[in-house]
Amino acid sequence: MEKPGRGEWAYVPAAGQWDECLLPSGFPRRPWRTLAVAVGRMGKKQLARRWQMGQQLIKANGVTYNVYGDPQGKERPWVLDPIPMVIGRDEWASLERAVAQRASLLNAILADLYGPRQLIHQRNLPAELLFASQNFLRPCFDIKPQAGVYLHSFAADLVRSPSGSWWVISDRTQAPSGVGYALENRLVSARTLSAVFNQSRVRPLNRFFEVQRDALQALAPNGRTNPRVVLLTPGPDNETYFEHSFLARHWGFPLVEGADLTVRGNRVFLKTLAGLEPVDMVLRRMDDSFCDPLELRGDSLLGIPGFTQAVRTGNVGVANALGSGLMETSAHMAFLPGLCRHLLGEELRMPSVATWWCGQDRPRSYVKEHLEELVIKPAFPGYGQNAEFPAYMDAAARQDLIRRIEADPERFVAQEQIQLSTAPVHTDGGLTPRHVVMRVFAAWDGHSYIVLPGALTRVSTEASSPVVSMQLGGGSKDTWVLGARDEAASSSARQSAASVTAGVSTELPSRVADNLFWLGRYAERVEAGVRLVRALLPSLSGEEDFGRTASLDTAVQLLVAIGYLPDEFPRASLAEKRWQVERLLASMVYDPGRTSGIGANLRNIRRVTWPLKERLSNDTWRVLQDLETLFSATLPLNPESRLTAQMTLLDRAIVVLSAFSGLLMENTTRGPGWHFLEIGRRLERAMQMSELLMAAMAEAPFEFEPSLETLLQIADSSITYRSRYFTSLSMEFVLELLLADETNPRSLRFQLETIRDHVRNLPGDRDTEGPPLQEAVAERLLAPFLAVSAEDVAARDFEGNMPMLEEMMRQLKGNLYDLSDALTARHFSHVAVTRLPGS
Repeated sequence: MEKPGRGEWAYVPAAGQWDECLLPSGFPRRPWRTLAVAVGRMGKKQLARRWQMGQQLIKANGVTYNVYGDPQGKERPWVLDPIPMVIGRDEWASLERAVAQRASLLNAILADLYGPRQLIHQRNLPAELLFASQNFLRPCFDIKPQAGVYLHSFAADLVRSPSGSWWVISDRTQAPSGVGYALENRLVSARTLSAVFNQSRVRPLNRFFEVQRDALQALAPNGRTNPRVVLLTPGPDNETYFEHSFLARHWGFPLVEGADLTVRGNRVFLKTLAGLEPVDMVLRRMDDSFCDPLELRGDSLLGIPGFTQAVRTGNVGVANALGSGLMETSAHMAFLPGLCRHLLGEELRMPSVATWWCGQDRPRSYVKEHLEELVIKPAFPGYGQNAEFPAYMDAAARQDLIRRIEADPERFVAQEQIQLSTAPVHTDGGLTPRHVVMRVFAAWDGHSYIVLPGALTRVSTEASSPVVSMQLGGGSKDTWVLGARDEAASSSARQSAASVTAGVSTELPSRVADNLFWLGRYAERVEAGVRLVRALLPSLSGEEDFGRTASLDTAVQLLVAIGYLPDEFPRASLAEKRWQVERLLASMVYDPGRTSGIGANLRNIRRVTWPLKERLSNDTWRVLQDLETLFSATLPLNPESRLTAQMTLLDRAIVVLSAFSGLLMENTTRGPGWHFLEIGRRLERAMQMSELLMAAMAEAPFEFEPSLETLLQIADSSITYRSRYFTSLSMEFVLELLLADETNPRSLRFQLETIRDHVRNLPGDRDTEGPPLQEAVAERLLAPFLAVSAEDVAARDFEGNMPMLEEMMRQLKGNLYDLSDALTARHFSHVAVTRLPGS
């Protein structure tokens, strides 16, 4: 970041534009000087190494941004530039006052438009901007929020004009996003540039988050000393779901979806394993019209029926208030200076970008005369509606635009097309200029609005692009506000950010319990698949591998019995058998589209863990990502190296799976969630073992003694067998070890006893006569195994089958399904009326 012309890292800003970093002379601006010197000393290679560490942090922390329709998938890694945006103390103080004033003004406008509507009656604001807007929610009229606060949080998108002045280009009043990403950017930036970060005396972010959390709790109705606040998310498919999970974890609020809440008696309740628990405050990250399918939007599957009525009666608070999206139209900007004088008795501290609403004659005439200098936007933006740039249109397109404006003028807004300022961005070719937009956040602190001493700075994809959008592939920067106090400057970045953690909520919504239950099941399915393929792969090699050898015939017979190969397959030629087994085992490992394959179950793990993100440790996420990376490999083209490559991959997978299971077990608190995780894991292991025993012994139309070693390999019990039974493989001893040994963590009896113990510890009513249904089923599962004799089970009939084992496995499988159904009915579904607290 030197003066242009010096060194290979010379940064040359775009001509004729305000550059945030450099003066026209080419020297760094005062706030940037410390950073510029530090980056200049690093050089290209050292900065690249530091930024590689930053990208690893982003990946390890699972920071994503979902781009709708993205071919890369919905979980695109967050794009962060290593060079932060730097703002000086005095300049920030001016921005801070302006943003706080703007939040107060918009809050006052909302209070009037959803109340007396004096602004409409006195013609301070055109009635069309209220009644024609789809964001005006008529059912929310005259709903008075707690303390008159409609905007608990607010964000303004700021740009710098070519003259150096800051303007507002948009207001975010509904459910402003980005503050969590701003905090995550700080965590990464402060670690990758730790020395210069501390030297620059950057203001910490922690107080803002603490104040916002405390203010939300204080505004909850009913005066509870420890109110229950939940964060309402549309779900994992939402573009900013990572942020929802991130903030829920830091604030200690349960992260819930609409289906996790229900309204009973005009009160909102959270569905938990212990029943319905009252909710006092809902921090929503969902568009307000989606929040209630009864009164607001009938086609919404995301909201809570009856939610509006609960808010109307004052039994629950909501932040931001329902209907606050009304102020997100650019059309209001043309009237804000007059409204600020009328409502606050002050001049507007920061102007909006010059705006003309086409619903008035004089502004519309100006727009038509200066069309090529303006950007045309919808007055009431909706999905699929974008800004139009007449300067880039041909004459026919401009005439068509004018006709549309004349036909429906109230629905169009024109804004001055400004040349955005630029800032340096790290690319493969060095530092290059990119346009920047800075999103600044404000929050209600109980008395007034405070402003986050930082921002989410977004950058364009190309220097020539006038559009700055994360959905269109843009990136972001950390924003350093200089001027930290001495006591704050001495604290590390981790302290300043991590101190916002308020402790993770111990409440367990039913949906979370359901996901934990299935996480245990899918994780066990992946491990079972890996162990099966790893045990059978040596059958494809002609070389003996003591302790891991399975003959090709044994592999074929077992795969036929399990159902992976057709019944007539054993009559195929040797070459055909080898080719089909090799193809089948490879598809189980490498084909992500195979329903029963490892890849499909890994996708299921990702699906159920993504909604659990705030409840899983970072280490668990890192191991899960390693597992996904491992199985993203492609099948080697060279036939001679395929077997070795697959065995190496599967051996590594066992190690990673062991780490994943160990972290799940060790890092999950021993509460209801732990019980459901373990029940799911043990239930699936029992299911897998029963199917193996059925396939390899009970229904085997072949000599099954050769399959005993393979069976022990799959069950990870070979060493246990050899250390306990100093003899050759025996059917009775194998059955004793895998069926009835209560000390073997892989035996069926061990799984069933563990399931019984966890089921007994699940929350539920103990007032009813007799044990709950799931406990009765768990006892029924275990009963046949308590006094079983391996010798009796191993007895064969005249056809060579083992009817007792076959009957036990069939009953066990049915009882396992019954247990799953009982758990679902009792804990995962709240369709039926549930007893309310205190009733």
